[in-house]
Amino acid sequence: MNPLAAARAYSAIQGSDMPTAPTGAAQPSGFAEMLTSVMGDMTQSSRAAESQMTAVVQGQGNLIDVVTAISSAEASLETVMAVRDQVIQAYQEIMRMPI
Repeated sequence: MNPLAAARAYSAIQGSDMPTAPTGAAQPSGFAEMLTSVMGDMTQSSRAAESQMTAVVQGQGNLIDVVTAISSAEASLETVMAVRDQVIQAYQEIMRMPI
């Protein structure tokens, strides 16, 4: 999965379009804040999937909701992993540059 596809998948999950330019104070002001937000979203979707699975095991949930929650959590995790891989690749590329 390339980073652009991962970003589009993440924005589709969140239900919003990808921004084309910074528009104001409503958006995170830095890369670290954006990563923190993405990690929080991934954690939240994982917890939602776990709670859906618990509800089904107790006989109170619907299997479709579990599948949807797991799919969302998986897409969030893939997005985080794609961003991580690109950051590592960029760091390695910078380290290879001659001084």
